[in-house]
Order: sequence, then structure tokens, then C-alpha cells
Amino acid sequence: MEWKEFETTFSVKLNQQQKEAVQSTKGPVLLLAVPGSGKTTVLVTRLGYMIYCRNIPPESILTVTYTVAATKDMSERFAVRFGEDMAKRLEFRTINGICARIIQYYGRRIGKTPFELVKDEKTTTGMLIRICQDHGMGYPTESDLKNVRTLITYIKNMMLTEEELQKLEEESDIRIAGIYREYCSQMRAQNLMDYDDQMLYAYKMLRMDPGLLAYFQKLYPYICVDEAQDTSKIQHAIIALLATESGNLFMVGDEDQSIYGFRAAYPEALLSFEKNHKGAKVLLMEENFRSNAKIVEAADKFIQKNTLRHEKHMKPAREAGTDIREISLKSRKAEYVYLMRVAQECMTRESSLQKNGMDARKAETAVLYRDNECAIPLIDLLERKNIPYRMRNAELSFFTNRTVLDVENIIRFAMNPKDTDRFMQIYYRLKLFFRKEDALRYVNLSKEKDMAVLDAVLKYDNLEKYQEDNIRNLRRQMERILKMTGDEAVDQILTYMGYQDYLKKMGMNANKLEIVKMIGSRVDSPEKLLERLEELRKIIREKKTESDCPFILSTMHASKGLEYDTVYLLDVMDGILPEKVLVNPRTASKEELETYEEERRLFYVGVTRAKNQLNVFTTNKPSKFCSELLGKRNLRENRQKEYAGIKKWGDYSPAETYGVKENGMYHGSQKQPGKSYQELADALGEGMIVKHKKFGEGVVVDMEGDHIRIQFGDNVKNMDLKVLARLGMLEI
Repeated sequence: MEWKEFETTFSVKLNQQQKEAVQSTKGPVLLLAVPGSGKTTVLVTRLGYMIYCRNIPPESILTVTYTVAATKDMSERFAVRFGEDMAKRLEFRTINGICARIIQYYGRRIGKTPFELVKDEKTTTGMLIRICQDHGMGYPTESDLKNVRTLITYIKNMMLTEEELQKLEEESDIRIAGIYREYCSQMRAQNLMDYDDQMLYAYKMLRMDPGLLAYFQKLYPYICVDEAQDTSKIQHAIIALLATESGNLFMVGDEDQSIYGFRAAYPEALLSFEKNHKGAKVLLMEENFRSNAKIVEAADKFIQKNTLRHEKHMKPAREAGTDIREISLKSRKAEYVYLMRVAQECMTRESSLQKNGMDARKAETAVLYRDNECAIPLIDLLERKNIPYRMRNAELSFFTNRTVLDVENIIRFAMNPKDTDRFMQIYYRLKLFFRKEDALRYVNLSKEKDMAVLDAVLKYDNLEKYQEDNIRNLRRQMERILKMTGDEAVDQILTYMGYQDYLKKMGMNANKLEIVKMIGSRVDSPEKLLERLEELRKIIREKKTESDCPFILSTMHASKGLEYDTVYLLDVMDGILPEKVLVNPRTASKEELETYEEERRLFYVGVTRAKNQLNVFTTNKPSKFCSELLGKRNLRENRQKEYAGIKKWGDYSPAETYGVKENGMYHGSQKQPGKSYQELADALGEGMIVKHKKFGEGVVVDMEGDHIRIQFGDNVKNMDLKVLARLGMLEI
């Protein structure tokens, strides 16, 4: 079949770059496909072209995809275009699926039964807990175990040498080298293998047995690899072995979208493709069909500043459309209130679309963020108001993170000063300079005298003056936090009880405690904070997927490959995304540069999920990524806000709007109307809803010194804050 007939028969419509990719069927080819460029369409069409125009038997083609779901999706898409019967003759597999076949075949060749594959991590959890304890980790939490498993996966997938393993241990805060060796030893002793072992064993078998390698090279003379930027070093090594004989390797990916470094993704293989594959050619697909032109142009300008990439430019296929919208608010808490309103509007819009017989899924709105924990305060708010939402990837490790558990344990000890188990978990994290043997002696005293631990120490032990002062101070602080709101208690623990000093000493940050504080700002006691954290953990664990809900919460990682009509980027600020700003790439180490540029790629992936409207939150915290995306203009001059649909003032409680106590009493710097100029200035912030006695409800657009600009409907008014305070004209 000739190309023209192929186009007509199967209704193929491609641009020139796509046609070239489809028709490149011989030799090593790397296709770099920018976001929204139709790579899956090209992959599927290329398979059809190979079969119908190049007369290649479908059984000779292996298509490697990143996930099982992707194999199913690609097979179904091929079947729709080229027929079910032909789709059944093609082989779509994950890399682990290929390795399983290699191991099974090798076992038959040598007459041995392969190790049993552990498909559920729970099977090895007990083993890993014991190993971690033997290597000085105490009793590991779920979060600790997740970190250990991630490191073990990284070691195997990156094929680390002994020297590299030692370096990794030096950079981590756990004894991963010993844990890794013991884990591998015990797995072998029990004739078990995990998914990462499966790849290592298959690779070793192919290297050791030339007959085995020749068999699979002959079986798969044509190999196509999707999402090549997410493929690890060991996976690239296996694919390279299989493709060595024929040389017919077609890899599709984009190093600009490589965001799985923690899983050992190896984008370097794309950058060195021509070097590693003799006679290779690199093709480009640069036209983005997904996003409006303004989103495409801004995203391309942003990613051009990365250095670890091929030279290419993303180009828009669509017209300009709506500007990228900056929503400038005073704080992270204000972002959640804003998004609560967005969620309500989504449900209203969905109802309207359904009444008119339209598909609400075409108007999906997604909130994207770096880590799952960023969404927890929003989930808290949505659940309190019973507003529907869809969460793409539930994750519970936040609740077992060391810092979160420490704060919980300190509060629980304050609630029960006789709790000796809690005391042993917290004493060295606070300003108590005890040795462990002293702490154990105090615990025994407490039990013997049936007294609170700190009371027993003060009464029955001979202490130095500074020790006695520390204990008395800590006891006062413990009593004090029980009378505070949840967020005040967390602040007290961090600032006045020494926990912040402990975190600095251990090289840990308090980012997760910011989330705890935001949840705590909606409850009136530390005890209620503990209850709410447990409730949220249960909610997230048991949340049922509402497949038709148009309001979606997702990490940027989980959103890769997807698209949404409207996107809100949450918590893009220095310290979160990026975790660390790289001031001068020229003086940075290789590792620092790689880490920073992956953070930039993650932001780029989030930006390019939006089809029609991209919204970026900015707050009083700096954001290098946002300022770059918006063209390095002064953020104050770049603000564009949408006020249509703002609810009536009475529809929001003070607690919802400002994060004050749920009983309606104001907390912290939030003040009631009619206060002094300074109090009013402290309470106000950009993006906040206010009420003017004459002009009604409005939104604060800008604040500079004594001057404030407020949007009332279609009009923006410039006002003097001192006059407003003196006359009592403004309510917040």
C-alpha cells in the first residue's frame, strides 16, 4: 500500500514532522515530541504504516510502554484505527512484562524455576522493618519505609556501583548501603524478587547467555519505546541489548518532560542517543495542538533556559486565546478559599451543562501541585463544606512523616504528662539535654511514683540549675499549648519548645508543619487538631473516585500525559517548587544542576496541561518560576483577576475567609471592622474580599503604603487606607 492510499484508507491527517516520524521505520530513530504534539497518534499510525505499507509482520514488532494502562490504551487506539484482529497480533508490553518473558524462557532453558515475583509490597514490609531496625532506624514509619523503598529502587535502576552506593549513603540521612545489601540478601535467601530485581535478573541473563539474547533479538527485530524520558538506566540497557542486532529502535520521548528522577528516570539516554546508536537520527515534533498560543509561547520561553536538553522549540497550532492569569493573594490560606469558590462554580457549571445535554468532562478544571500534601488544607476545606472533588492519586505518607508525628507526640504528651512512651520519643527533640540513660531513669521514676514525668524529675532528681530551668519552662509550655488554637500550638512547639532548633540540627525543614498549621487554624484546640488529622487521613484513604466530577486535584507528576480545559497551579513558590533556587547554574555542581532543571521540567509539565486557561497563584512569598513564566515583569503590573461570580459576603464565614477559629472568634492578626489604621493594614491583603459601606463588596487588587486599590464590579477605585480606617468605611 502506498502512502496516499494509506492516508485515504485510514483517514490519516498529519503535519510534515509527524509524517516523517511515521515513515522512519529503519535504523535507530529518536523522536522528540513536545507536549500536546500527538505522539500517541504518531506511534499508533506508525505501527499501521509498518504493517500495511512496509509489509512488516505485526508479530515482529514490540511496543514498550511505561505502564500497563498505557499498553491497554495504545492497543485499543490501534484497534479503533486499524482493526481488532491486527491489534491482537501486535505485542504491547511494559519493560517488566518483557523481563518476565525473558526470565520464564531462561528458566525453561536451564530447567529451573525462577524466583517468585513479589507483587504486593506488603509481603516484604515486615522484613524491611526488621532490616531498618537492625541498621539504627528505630521503628520506621510508613513514610520512612516509602523513602527506603524509593532509594532501593533508585539503586537498582541506576545500576549503582559500590562507590556510588557509598556516596548515596553519605547524601542520605539513613544507612541505606547496609539496608540495601541485607534486603537483597534476604530476598535471594527466600527465592523472592521484586519488580526492580526482575529487570536486573533479565539483564544479567541476556548478558550471560548469547543464545537467550539471540532468541529475543530475532523475536523482536522492530522495537518502539514510548515515554523514553521516563525509562531508567537498566531499562535503557535492556532495550539496547535487544535492539543491537537489527538496529531498528524507535524511541519517542522528550527530555523536557523527564520528571521522575526519584524513580531513576534517565533522560541522559536521550541526550546521548546519537552517540550510543551508530547511524541514529533525531526527529522533532514541535507543534502543540493542545494549549492556546499564549500558554505555549510562555512555556517554551521558560524551558529554553534549561541546559540539559536538545535544541527545539514548542510552537502553537492554536490561536492566542486567553492570557495566563496571575491570581495574587496574601497567603497560602487565601489560595484554598479561592479554590473552594472555584470548586463550587465547577459544580454549578456542570449542572448547567448537563441540563443542556452537554458533556461536563470537556470543561474539567484541575488544581495541580508538587506534592500531595499541598492539597490537604484544600481537601479539609472542601470536606467541611461538602463540596465534591476528584482526587487522582491518594497518598498518605504525609501523616506518618517524622515532623508531623513529632508534633502529634508532643501534643499527646502535653495532654497526658504521665505518658512515658511519648516522653521517650520526644525528649531529645526539645530543649532537654538528657542522656538516654537519664531519660530511662526518669521514666522509671514516673512509673514508680505515679507522677507526671517532668514533675517526678523535678522532685526526685538532683539537677543542675540550667536543667531545672529547662524542665520548668518545658512544663509551662506544655500546659500553655493546651489552651491554644491548633496553629498557635504548632507555632509554640516550633519556636519556644526547641523543636525548630532540632530540625535545623538534623538538616530537616518545617514545610510539612506549615500544612499542619493551616489545618490547625480551623480548630480551636490542639486536641481537635489531632482529631482532624486522623479524620483527614481516613477521608483520603477511603475517598471514592467520582469519575464525573469536573473539579480535579492532582500532583503534577500524576497529571503527565493528561490535559484539562482549565488549570490552577498551586504552591509554586521558592522553597516548595523549586525546593531550592539555583542562583548561578555555571557555578553549580552537576547534581545541583540536574536537580534544579528537573524542578523546572516539573513546572513546565504542569503549565502544559492547560488547554484554554492557565491560572497561577502568587503570594507574599517569592516565586522565581512564576516570574519567569509571566515574562519577568513586575508581578504587580501583570495582575489579571476574574471577579465574576464572587459570592455574597454572608455566604462565607470568617473562618473560611481568613482561617480564624471555627467558633467565629478572630485569631492572630485578623481584626474586626472599625479598628486602627495599623490593625487594618495588617489584616488586609491582595486578593481578599472586603465590604465598603458605600460601594459594597469588592476585592483588594493592590496595596502600596497607605494606598489601596479595590475592584468593585467593573470599576477599580484608588483609596487612602488611613481615611478608610478613620471613618470606619471598610469591613473585612
